[in-house]
Formats: sequence, structure tokens, C-alpha cells
Amino acid sequence: MRILYLAHDLDDSAIWRRVAMLRAGGATIELAGFRRREGPLPEEATLLGRTADARMAQRAVSVLKAVTSLSRSLGGIAPPDVILARNLEMLALAARAKALWPEALVVYEVLDIHRMMLGDGPRPKAMRALERRLLRRVGLVLTSSPGFINEYFQPYRQTRAPIRLVENKCFYAGAAVPAVPPRRPVEGPITIGWFGILRCSWSLDCLDRVTRASPGRFRVLLRGKPALDQMPRFHETVAANPDLEFGGAYRNPEDLADIYGQVHLSWLVDRFDAGKNSDWLLPNRLYEGCRHHAVPVGLAGTEVANFLGDCGIGLTVPMPQSDEVSRLLATLTPERVEALRKRVSEIPAAVWTTGPEECQDITGLMAQVAAARGRRRQAAMRRKGWFTT
Repeated sequence: MRILYLAHDLDDSAIWRRVAMLRAGGATIELAGFRRREGPLPEEATLLGRTADARMAQRAVSVLKAVTSLSRSLGGIAPPDVILARNLEMLALAARAKALWPEALVVYEVLDIHRMMLGDGPRPKAMRALERRLLRRVGLVLTSSPGFINEYFQPYRQTRAPIRLVENKCFYAGAAVPAVPPRRPVEGPITIGWFGILRCSWSLDCLDRVTRASPGRFRVLLRGKPALDQMPRFHETVAANPDLEFGGAYRNPEDLADIYGQVHLSWLVDRFDAGKNSDWLLPNRLYEGCRHHAVPVGLAGTEVANFLGDCGIGLTVPMPQSDEVSRLLATLTPERVEALRKRVSEIPAAVWTTGPEECQDITGLMAQVAAARGRRRQAAMRRKGWFTT
């Protein structure tokens, strides 16, 4: 199977993780997309243009330019069996690519529901209408959380295409899954890890308050990419609090064992899009932390809390208030932390890690949907008398 993967950000490691998963499922991948940073890519890809974080108008213009030149940009590739579009911007490009290769199956990959898609105002209604129109050409939707299905796709009736859940699990390409290192004993301060895309100003303020209220009892290790447009005082806040430490970016999956091996708890609370996307998603850090036996900390009323409740693990903050976080953490003793970590370690590894079988299931499903659509297309053509064989 040949897949043309249209990616919104070639500098996002999650894009390359998905490429590796599809290859593990037996697919041949042609990757094309936009870049937001400089430096070498893991491998060659077709560059369609450059975009920037949090600049939707500029990104829309870049996509429009790419649409007009797509046939030239992709003229050298073999006809794909599947056109996989990651988010709405790329779905617009996929519509153009579908015109170039009418027989290809279009698959829409949705890992977040942007705030501009939600609400009853003219703009979100127009955006949802655009997405519905583009979804008419889509044969399969991939999404990472049941919250997106239950809170967005079904209530707004965005598509009739089948929707497949593909969770943001850990994935290790080309090698055996490494063993989880031994758990670090609970000695000294209880250490909380907040890793990944750091964009929640409420979380930064909360963790700052909690550690200041109990100096030396808790330590917060932050790793990843802080969204400074959302947290302009991120570095000043960290520098002013001796119990907060920012260790910079990390490699995924190469550094996961190291960074999660330094913490006892994994912070999963996200109020960036409270009541919307933040409440519906199941983030990478859920699977990464639990795979490495860090105790997850979620917020009641979210999809993360539902997941933790189903598994019988972790800690749940009852309300998004720093006092509630302090009260919850105050109940932790070294013995209780060890008991909580043990419960996480008892969950089957397949819950947290994508294996070869799941990769093959994804590509196999694409092949099945493509074949079924082909049969329906041929049947329709026969009914119209276009051919008889």
C-alpha cells in the first residue's frame, strides 16, 4: 500500500512516529508538508511551504498557495492508494490531491479539536461547514480519543465516514520495546513531571503555588516546549522558584525512560482549552508516564479522569483549584506513592505501547475501506451502464 501523508508540521516528532507506525504496518510512505522550524529533518520529505505557531491567517495563506502548486510539487510521486491528511489544513490539500488521484482513499487524522471549530458564532459554524464539505470525500477518520467522537463528531454530525480510535501510545520503531528501568525510591521531595507541549498557564501557576506553599516537599521537573505566547513569564516563574526546574526539550522515545525515571507523578492536567479540547483529549504524556510507572494526576470531569477511573489508577483532582491540588498531594506518603506506582505497573504494557499488530490493523483497515469503496463505485457504474465486466 502506498500512502501520501500530508503533514501540517514536519518538525513535529509525532508526525515521524506516525510514519514509522504506518511503515511497520507494511505501507510505503511519501511524506509532504509544511515546516515551522529550521534544521535537518529525520529524512527527506516534500516541502510545501512554511507556517508558524498560533498564526492561523498565515497558515491559511500558505495552504492556499500549496493548493495551487500541488500538482507540480507532487508530480514525481507514484499514485497513492491512500491520501492521509493530518488536521483540517491538510484535508483541504487532500481534496486537491484527490482530484489528481481519484481512486485514492482519503483518510482524515484528527488529534485535536481547535477552538475555532467550536461554538455557535458565525466563524465556528463556517469552519464546521467547511470541514463537513471536505469530509464528503473522506472514507475513514482516525482520532486519538473517544472524547472527540462523543463531544464533537457525533453531536455536530460532521461525517458519516467510519471513525477509528488510534490512541497516542508510545511507539518504538525497528527494535524491541525497551524494558522499564527500576522505579526510583521515594526519597526526598515527591517529584512531579510535566512534560511535552507546555501550554497551560493555569498549571504553571498552580504548580508554582503548590510548591511555594510547602517548600522542599515537592519538586516539579518540566521538560519539552513551553508555549511562550500562552505563558510569557514561563522562564521567570521557573527561575524564581527553587522547586521548579526546566530541563529543556527531549527526544521521543529515546529520552522517555530517563525523564520519567526522575519523577514519581506525571502531571496530566490541561486547562488550555478548558471545557473543550483539553477536557476531551488523551495526551501522549498519559501513555508515556504510565508506561514508565509514573503515577498520573488528572482532573475530574475529563476524558483523562475517565480513563484513569476505568484502569483504577492514578490521582484525580476534584476541581481546578490550587488548594485542591495541595490537599490531594498532602495525602501522599512514600508508602502511598509506592502503592500507587505498583498499581500502574500492573496494567498490561499493551495499554501504553503500540505493537506491530496494531500498526498492521491500521493499514489493514485502510485497505479494507479502500476496497469496499472501490466495490461500491464499480457497482454504481454498472447500475448506470458505464461498463458491464
